[in-house]
Amino acid sequence: MTPVQWWGALLGLLLSCGLLLLWAGLPATRRVDLASRVEPYLDRTPQRSRLLGLDDTRPWHLSDVVAPLAGRAGSLLDRMLGGTDSVRSRLLRAGDLPDVDGFRVQQVGWGIGAAALASVLASLLWWSRGASVVALAVLVGCAFLAGVVARDVLLSRAAARRERRIMAEFPAVAELLALSVTAGEGTVQALERVARVSRGELADELDLALAHARTGASLPEALQELSRRTGLGPIVRFVDGLVVAIQRGTPLGEVLRAQAADAREAAKQGLIEEGGKREISMMVPVVFLVLPVTVLFAVFPGASMLQISL
Repeated sequence: MTPVQWWGALLGLLLSCGLLLLWAGLPATRRVDLASRVEPYLDRTPQRSRLLGLDDTRPWHLSDVVAPLAGRAGSLLDRMLGGTDSVRSRLLRAGDLPDVDGFRVQQVGWGIGAAALASVLASLLWWSRGASVVALAVLVGCAFLAGVVARDVLLSRAAARRERRIMAEFPAVAELLALSVTAGEGTVQALERVARVSRGELADELDLALAHARTGASLPEALQELSRRTGLGPIVRFVDGLVVAIQRGTPLGEVLRAQAADAREAAKQGLIEEGGKREISMMVPVVFLVLPVTVLFAVFPGASMLQISL
Protein backbone atom coordinates (compact mmCIF):
# COMPACT_ATOMS: atom_id res chain seq x y z
CA MET A 1 0.00 0.00 0.00
CA THR A 2 1.13 3.52 -0.81
CA PRO A 3 1.47 6.21 1.93
CA VAL A 4 -1.68 7.90 0.64
CA GLN A 5 -3.62 4.66 1.06
CA TRP A 6 -2.21 4.25 4.58
CA TRP A 7 -3.35 7.75 5.53
CA GLY A 8 -6.76 7.10 4.01
CA ALA A 9 -7.15 3.87 5.97
CA LEU A 10 -6.10 5.64 9.21
CA LEU A 11 -8.55 8.49 8.64
CA GLY A 12 -11.32 6.01 7.86
CA LEU A 13 -10.55 4.14 11.08
CA LEU A 14 -10.67 7.37 13.10
CA LEU A 15 -13.97 8.34 11.45
CA SER A 16 -15.53 4.96 12.22
CA CYS A 17 -14.37 5.15 15.86
CA GLY A 18 -15.89 8.63 16.18
CA LEU A 19 -19.18 7.46 14.71
CA LEU A 20 -19.26 4.51 17.11
CA LEU A 21 -18.64 6.82 20.07
CA LEU A 22 -21.43 9.15 18.93
CA TRP A 23 -23.79 6.22 18.53
CA ALA A 24 -22.91 4.88 21.98
CA GLY A 25 -23.54 8.29 23.53
CA LEU A 26 -27.02 8.75 22.11
CA PRO A 27 -29.84 8.73 24.72
CA ALA A 28 -31.60 5.92 22.85
CA THR A 29 -28.61 3.58 23.13
CA ARG A 30 -27.34 4.67 26.52
CA ARG A 31 -27.97 2.20 29.34
CA VAL A 32 -29.71 3.57 32.42
CA ASP A 33 -28.16 2.27 35.63
CA LEU A 34 -30.04 1.37 38.81
CA ALA A 35 -29.09 4.59 40.62
CA SER A 36 -30.60 6.73 37.86
CA ARG A 37 -33.84 4.72 37.99
CA VAL A 38 -34.25 4.89 41.75
CA GLU A 39 -33.02 8.45 42.28
CA PRO A 40 -36.23 10.28 41.18
CA TYR A 41 -38.25 8.39 43.82
CA LEU A 42 -35.97 9.35 46.72
CA ASP A 43 -36.13 12.45 48.86
CA ARG A 44 -33.63 14.99 47.63
CA THR A 45 -31.38 16.68 50.13
CA PRO A 46 -31.44 20.48 50.02
CA GLN A 47 -28.73 21.86 47.79
CA ARG A 48 -25.96 23.76 49.48
CA SER A 49 -24.78 27.13 48.39
CA ARG A 50 -21.83 27.26 46.04
CA LEU A 51 -20.03 29.55 48.48
CA LEU A 52 -20.19 26.84 51.14
CA GLY A 53 -18.90 24.21 48.73
CA LEU A 54 -15.73 26.00 47.71
CA ASP A 55 -13.63 24.16 50.28
CA ASP A 56 -14.93 20.77 49.11
CA THR A 57 -13.34 21.02 45.69
CA ARG A 58 -10.61 18.51 45.00
CA PRO A 59 -8.14 18.30 42.14
CA TRP A 60 -8.98 16.27 39.09
CA HIS A 61 -7.41 12.81 38.94
CA LEU A 62 -6.90 10.43 36.07
CA SER A 63 -8.68 7.72 38.06
CA ASP A 64 -11.95 9.68 37.68
CA VAL A 65 -11.88 8.81 33.97
CA VAL A 66 -10.10 5.46 34.06
CA ALA A 67 -12.26 3.85 36.79
CA PRO A 68 -15.62 4.07 34.91
CA LEU A 69 -14.00 2.88 31.67
CA ALA A 70 -12.34 -0.02 33.48
CA GLY A 71 -15.65 -0.94 35.12
CA ARG A 72 -17.45 -0.99 31.78
CA ALA A 73 -14.68 -3.03 30.19
CA GLY A 74 -14.81 -5.50 33.11
CA SER A 75 -18.58 -5.91 32.82
CA LEU A 76 -18.27 -6.41 29.05
CA LEU A 77 -15.59 -9.05 29.60
CA ASP A 78 -17.79 -10.78 32.19
CA ARG A 79 -20.69 -10.93 29.72
CA MET A 80 -18.38 -12.34 27.03
CA LEU A 81 -16.62 -14.96 29.17
CA GLY A 82 -19.28 -15.86 31.72
CA GLY A 83 -18.42 -18.23 34.55
CA THR A 84 -19.31 -15.77 37.31
CA ASP A 85 -20.06 -18.55 39.82
CA SER A 86 -16.74 -20.25 39.11
CA VAL A 87 -14.81 -17.01 39.57
CA ARG A 88 -16.63 -16.22 42.82
CA SER A 89 -15.94 -19.73 44.12
CA ARG A 90 -12.24 -19.52 43.28
CA LEU A 91 -11.97 -16.08 44.87
CA LEU A 92 -13.44 -17.47 48.08
CA ARG A 93 -11.15 -20.49 47.95
CA ALA A 94 -8.17 -18.17 47.45
CA GLY A 95 -9.14 -16.16 50.53
CA ASP A 96 -10.13 -13.00 48.63
CA LEU A 97 -13.34 -11.05 48.63
CA PRO A 98 -15.93 -12.40 46.14
CA ASP A 99 -15.64 -9.27 43.98
CA VAL A 100 -16.16 -10.63 40.47
CA ASP A 101 -16.31 -7.15 38.92
CA GLY A 102 -12.99 -6.19 40.49
CA PHE A 103 -11.42 -9.40 39.23
CA ARG A 104 -12.71 -8.72 35.70
CA VAL A 105 -11.17 -5.24 35.88
CA GLN A 106 -7.86 -6.85 36.88
CA GLN A 107 -8.15 -9.18 33.90
CA VAL A 108 -8.71 -6.20 31.61
CA GLY A 109 -5.66 -4.49 33.11
CA TRP A 110 -3.52 -7.58 32.55
CA GLY A 111 -4.80 -7.85 28.99
CA ILE A 112 -4.08 -4.17 28.27
CA GLY A 113 -0.57 -4.53 29.70
CA ALA A 114 0.16 -7.59 27.56
CA ALA A 115 -1.34 -5.85 24.51
CA ALA A 116 0.84 -2.78 25.15
CA LEU A 117 4.00 -4.91 25.25
CA ALA A 118 2.89 -6.71 22.09
CA SER A 119 2.18 -3.34 20.43
CA VAL A 120 5.75 -2.21 21.15
CA LEU A 121 7.09 -5.44 19.64
CA ALA A 122 4.73 -5.11 16.66
CA SER A 123 5.88 -1.53 16.04
CA LEU A 124 9.51 -2.62 16.04
CA LEU A 125 8.74 -5.43 13.60
CA TRP A 126 6.77 -3.08 11.34
CA TRP A 127 9.49 -0.45 11.23
CA SER A 128 12.40 -2.87 10.86
CA ARG A 129 11.03 -5.66 8.66
CA GLY A 130 7.80 -4.26 7.24
CA ALA A 131 5.64 -7.02 8.68
CA SER A 132 1.98 -7.36 7.79
CA VAL A 133 -0.32 -5.06 9.74
CA VAL A 134 -3.04 -7.73 9.92
CA ALA A 135 -0.63 -10.25 11.41
CA LEU A 136 0.58 -7.68 13.94
CA ALA A 137 -3.00 -6.83 14.88
CA VAL A 138 -3.69 -10.53 15.43
CA LEU A 139 -0.55 -10.67 17.59
CA VAL A 140 -1.78 -7.79 19.76
CA GLY A 141 -5.22 -9.41 20.12
CA CYS A 142 -3.67 -12.73 21.11
CA ALA A 143 -1.50 -10.90 23.66
CA PHE A 144 -4.61 -9.33 25.19
CA LEU A 145 -6.29 -12.73 25.47
CA ALA A 146 -3.10 -14.20 26.94
CA GLY A 147 -3.07 -11.53 29.65
CA VAL A 148 -6.71 -12.24 30.51
CA VAL A 149 -6.11 -16.00 30.67
CA ALA A 150 -2.90 -15.54 32.70
CA ARG A 151 -4.78 -13.67 35.44
CA ASP A 152 -7.38 -16.46 35.53
CA VAL A 153 -4.68 -19.12 35.79
CA LEU A 154 -2.98 -17.24 38.63
CA LEU A 155 -6.29 -17.16 40.53
CA SER A 156 -6.71 -20.92 40.12
CA ARG A 157 -3.15 -21.53 41.35
CA ALA A 158 -3.67 -19.24 44.35
CA ALA A 159 -6.84 -21.16 45.26
CA ALA A 160 -5.03 -24.50 44.90
CA ARG A 161 -2.10 -23.33 47.08
CA ARG A 162 -4.45 -22.14 49.81
CA GLU A 163 -6.36 -25.43 49.71
CA ARG A 164 -3.09 -27.34 50.17
CA ARG A 165 -2.21 -25.18 53.17
CA ILE A 166 -5.66 -25.77 54.70
CA MET A 167 -5.37 -29.53 54.24
CA ALA A 168 -1.89 -29.48 55.80
CA GLU A 169 -3.26 -27.64 58.85
CA PHE A 170 -6.46 -29.65 59.17
CA PRO A 171 -5.19 -32.71 61.15
CA ALA A 172 -3.50 -30.56 63.81
CA VAL A 173 -6.56 -28.32 64.18
CA ALA A 174 -8.88 -31.33 64.44
CA GLU A 175 -6.72 -32.93 67.15
CA LEU A 176 -6.50 -29.67 69.10
CA LEU A 177 -10.26 -29.37 68.94
CA ALA A 178 -10.67 -33.00 70.05
CA LEU A 179 -8.35 -32.41 73.03
CA SER A 180 -10.26 -29.28 74.05
CA VAL A 181 -13.62 -31.05 73.84
CA THR A 182 -12.29 -34.07 75.74
CA ALA A 183 -10.96 -31.75 78.47
CA GLY A 184 -14.52 -30.61 79.17
CA GLU A 185 -14.95 -27.46 77.12
CA GLY A 186 -18.02 -26.82 75.02
CA THR A 187 -17.95 -26.71 71.26
CA VAL A 188 -17.95 -22.92 71.03
CA GLN A 189 -15.26 -22.54 73.70
CA ALA A 190 -13.12 -25.20 72.01
CA LEU A 191 -13.44 -23.46 68.65
CA GLU A 192 -12.48 -20.13 70.20
CA ARG A 193 -9.45 -21.66 71.92
CA VAL A 194 -8.24 -23.38 68.75
CA ALA A 195 -8.73 -20.21 66.68
CA ARG A 196 -6.85 -18.21 69.31
CA VAL A 197 -3.81 -20.45 69.72
CA SER A 198 -3.50 -21.57 66.08
CA ARG A 199 -1.99 -19.74 63.11
CA GLY A 200 -2.82 -20.44 59.51
CA GLU A 201 -5.52 -20.38 56.88
CA LEU A 202 -7.87 -22.81 58.64
CA ALA A 203 -7.53 -20.94 61.93
CA ASP A 204 -8.43 -17.71 60.11
CA GLU A 205 -11.49 -19.40 58.64
CA LEU A 206 -12.58 -20.59 62.10
CA ASP A 207 -12.04 -17.09 63.47
CA LEU A 208 -14.17 -15.66 60.65
CA ALA A 209 -16.94 -18.19 61.33
CA LEU A 210 -16.94 -17.30 65.03
CA ALA A 211 -17.09 -13.61 64.11
CA HIS A 212 -20.16 -14.29 61.96
CA ALA A 213 -21.71 -16.20 64.87
CA ARG A 214 -21.10 -13.23 67.20
CA THR A 215 -22.76 -10.80 64.78
CA GLY A 216 -26.11 -12.60 64.81
CA ALA A 217 -25.81 -15.77 62.73
CA SER A 218 -26.16 -19.13 64.43
CA LEU A 219 -23.01 -21.20 64.86
CA PRO A 220 -24.19 -24.04 62.54
CA GLU A 221 -24.93 -21.53 59.79
CA ALA A 222 -21.51 -19.90 60.24
CA LEU A 223 -19.77 -23.27 60.10
CA GLN A 224 -21.70 -24.31 57.00
CA GLU A 225 -20.67 -21.02 55.37
CA LEU A 226 -17.06 -21.99 56.19
CA SER A 227 -17.50 -25.32 54.40
CA ARG A 228 -19.00 -23.55 51.37
CA ARG A 229 -16.07 -21.14 51.23
CA THR A 230 -13.44 -23.86 51.29
CA GLY A 231 -15.27 -26.50 49.25
CA LEU A 232 -12.94 -29.29 50.43
CA GLY A 233 -14.41 -32.73 51.13
CA PRO A 234 -12.64 -33.38 54.49
CA ILE A 235 -13.53 -29.89 55.74
CA VAL A 236 -17.16 -30.39 54.70
CA ARG A 237 -17.34 -33.70 56.62
CA PHE A 238 -15.60 -32.08 59.60
CA VAL A 239 -18.12 -29.22 59.65
CA ASP A 240 -21.05 -31.63 59.25
CA GLY A 241 -19.86 -33.54 62.31
CA LEU A 242 -19.59 -30.31 64.29
CA VAL A 243 -23.05 -29.18 63.22
CA VAL A 244 -24.63 -32.54 64.14
CA ALA A 245 -22.89 -32.49 67.53
CA ILE A 246 -24.07 -28.94 68.23
CA GLN A 247 -27.66 -29.55 67.15
CA ARG A 248 -28.15 -32.99 68.71
CA GLY A 249 -25.69 -32.88 71.60
CA THR A 250 -23.83 -36.04 70.55
CA PRO A 251 -20.30 -36.79 71.85
CA LEU A 252 -17.77 -34.98 69.72
CA GLY A 253 -14.36 -36.13 70.97
CA GLU A 254 -14.29 -39.53 69.27
CA VAL A 255 -15.72 -38.09 66.05
CA LEU A 256 -13.00 -35.43 65.91
CA ARG A 257 -10.26 -37.97 66.61
CA ALA A 258 -11.55 -40.21 63.83
CA GLN A 259 -11.67 -37.28 61.43
CA ALA A 260 -8.14 -36.23 62.38
CA ALA A 261 -6.91 -39.80 61.75
CA ASP A 262 -8.69 -39.85 58.39
CA ALA A 263 -7.10 -36.51 57.50
CA ARG A 264 -3.63 -37.79 58.38
CA GLU A 265 -4.18 -40.91 56.29
CA ALA A 266 -5.36 -38.75 53.40
CA ALA A 267 -2.25 -36.58 53.79
CA LYS A 268 -0.03 -39.69 53.73
CA GLN A 269 -1.83 -40.96 50.64
CA GLY A 270 -1.33 -37.59 48.98
CA LEU A 271 2.38 -37.68 49.79
CA ILE A 272 2.67 -41.16 48.32
CA GLU A 273 0.90 -40.05 45.14
CA GLU A 274 3.09 -36.95 44.91
CA GLY A 275 6.17 -39.13 45.38
CA GLY A 276 5.03 -41.35 42.52
CA LYS A 277 4.62 -38.32 40.26
CA ARG A 278 8.04 -36.98 41.28
CA GLU A 279 9.59 -40.37 40.61
CA ILE A 280 8.35 -40.27 37.02
CA SER A 281 9.62 -36.71 36.56
CA MET A 282 13.00 -37.66 38.04
CA MET A 283 13.43 -40.25 35.29
CA VAL A 284 13.86 -37.44 32.75
CA PRO A 285 17.29 -36.22 33.97
CA VAL A 286 18.34 -39.80 34.74
CA VAL A 287 17.54 -41.03 31.24
CA PHE A 288 18.69 -38.00 29.27
CA LEU A 289 21.64 -36.78 31.40
CA VAL A 290 23.03 -39.35 33.85
CA LEU A 291 22.63 -42.44 31.66
CA PRO A 292 24.34 -40.93 28.53
CA VAL A 293 27.25 -39.71 30.65
CA THR A 294 27.59 -43.16 32.25
CA VAL A 295 27.55 -44.84 28.85
CA LEU A 296 30.11 -42.35 27.56
CA PHE A 297 32.46 -43.06 30.47
CA ALA A 298 32.05 -46.82 29.90
CA VAL A 299 32.59 -46.71 26.12
CA PHE A 300 35.24 -43.99 25.78
CA PRO A 301 38.26 -46.01 27.15
CA GLY A 302 37.53 -48.94 24.82
CA ALA A 303 37.02 -46.64 21.83
CA SER A 304 40.31 -44.86 22.57
CA MET A 305 42.20 -48.19 22.85
CA LEU A 306 40.73 -49.34 19.54
CA GLN A 307 41.84 -46.09 17.92
CA ILE A 308 45.40 -46.52 19.30
CA SER A 309 45.60 -50.12 18.09
CA LEU A 310 44.45 -49.11 14.61
